[in-house]
Amino acid sequence: MAFDYDLDFDTIDFRKHPEKYRVGRGEQGVLLVEPYKSEILPHWRFKTPEEAEKSSKKIYEQFLDYKKNNDFVGADMARKFLQMGYTRARRYTNYKGGRKYNEEGEVNKRKIDPVKAKSASIFEEKWKLARTDEEYLKMKKVHQKEFG
Repeated sequence: MAFDYDLDFDTIDFRKHPEKYRVGRGEQGVLLVEPYKSEILPHWRFKTPEEAEKSSKKIYEQFLDYKKNNDFVGADMARKFLQMGYTRARRYTNYKGGRKYNEEGEVNKRKIDPVKAKSASIFEEKWKLARTDEEYLKMKKVHQKEFG
């Protein structure tokens, strides 16, 4: 089932109401679903490989903690932050300032930044670990079967 953007994200505590959570595609809802956004976002950094290493390690630890506590929504949100670390770092790898399009709507010329590319690869490694984790995948299947 698609991610439901019509929910009242300002008032829903998804830890108390996991039945309202939909996985959606990719990173959908990553900056909306509380209390997870507030727990994970402060650790999300990718500017340098050192920051990306520390950040991805911390968020992956959160993923494991959520999983250990049988908190699928938290685990999925941590997975989404890892994915977003990869995709945002890739955007900054390819385009100075992270802007793919200029003011006229034309695609900017790519300029590969090797530092951001390293940050992206660091996040990609942890994202792959999370998204292929057998226990997480079982939890995901159960959640989707039960709630959509």
